Amino acid sequence: MVLRCCVIGLGMGRNHAKAYHEHPDCRLAAVCDIDPKRLKQATGDFACTGYADWREMLKREKPDILSVATPNHLHAEMAIGGFKAGCHVLCEKPMALNARQGEAMLRAAKQARRRLMINFSYRFTPAAYALKVQVDAGVLGKVYAGRSVWHRRRGIPGFGGWFGQKKLSGGGPLIDLGVHRLDLALWLMGHPQPQWVMANTFAPIATRLAKASRKAYDCEDAAFAMIRFQDGAMLNLEASWALNTRENEFMETRLYGTDGGLAHFNVSEGNGFFGYTFDGECFVEKQGVQYNIRAQAPIPQVRSAYAHFAECVRDGTEPIATGEQGLTVMRLLDAVYASAAKGAPVRLG
Repeated sequence: MVLRCCVIGLGMGRNHAKAYHEHPDCRLAAVCDIDPKRLKQATGDFACTGYADWREMLKREKPDILSVATPNHLHAEMAIGGFKAGCHVLCEKPMALNARQGEAMLRAAKQARRRLMINFSYRFTPAAYALKVQVDAGVLGKVYAGRSVWHRRRGIPGFGGWFGQKKLSGGGPLIDLGVHRLDLALWLMGHPQPQWVMANTFAPIATRLAKASRKAYDCEDAAFAMIRFQDGAMLNLEASWALNTRENEFMETRLYGTDGGLAHFNVSEGNGFFGYTFDGECFVEKQGVQYNIRAQAPIPQVRSAYAHFAECVRDGTEPIATGEQGLTVMRLLDAVYASAAKGAPVRLG
C-alpha cells in the first residue's frame, strides 16, 4: 500500500515533505505554498506537483495523508477541509488558535472516520523516548511535581509578522514554545487530568521593541503558570521570547516522583528548525545510595513524527500524539491566558 501525501506550507512543512518523499510506503503527490520561491524549490527537490491553492490541491490529488504546516490561524480550516476530502491529517502544533477550534477539528475527524495527530515533535527525540521508557517502567513512582520551561533571552520569531499578532497566532511564546514543554511534561507524567490553572503573562520588553521599530505586536513576551491536576500533582510552566536571563536559549523539563526524578534539557542551541539537541537523566535512590542514570550510546533512534503517522495510517493504529491530547493542551493554554486576563485561577475540572 502506497500512501498519497500532500503538504500545505513549506516553512516547517518542508520537513514533512522530505519525510514523505523518503518513506518507502509514501508518495509525496503535491505541496502547496503561496510563496512561489518555496514552491519551486520543493517541487524541484521532491519531484512533485505544486499548488498555490490548497483546496484545488485536495480536489485534484485526493491524498490519503495531509500535513498542515501553516500559520496557526489556518490550522483548523485546513485540517477540517482535509477531513472533508477524506484525508488523515497531521497538524503542526499548536493544534489551533484555541480549544473551540480544536474541538471542531476533532468532530470533523470523527465524522470522517479519519485520524488526527498533532506534531508534538519533542516526544520524537531519542532523549525523551529513553526517559519515557524509564517512566513507564516505574522508575519515578508517582510523579507529584514538575517544572517545564522554554526561555529565550531575546528571540521573537518573525518580529513584526504573524507570530506577534494574536489574531493570527493565538498568542506569543506560551502557544509557540510553551506548547512543546507542556506536552512533553504531560506525556511523561502519563496525562493526568487538569484541575485548575493560575497564571500571568507579561510583555514589557517586546512592547518596547515593537514601539521603537514600529512593528505590529500584541502578544505576551513571557508567560508563567501553575497547573494543579486532579491527583494533586503540580506543574509549573514557563515560556518567553524576551526575558532578562542568563541563557540565550534554555529548555528544561523536570519531574519529581516518589521513587525518582528526571530532567530533559537542551545541550546545544538551535540554528533554524530542528537545530536543538537534547539530553536527559533520571535520579533515583537504591539501598540508601543516590544514583544519576543517563542513557549511553548507542541510543536507539526513534521514528520521526511523520514516519510514525504514515505507519499508523498504513497499519490502522492510533498515533501516540492524538487529537484528544492536543485538545487537552489547547484547553490548558486557553486557561493560562484566561487566568492572566482575569487575575484569578481558572478551573478545568
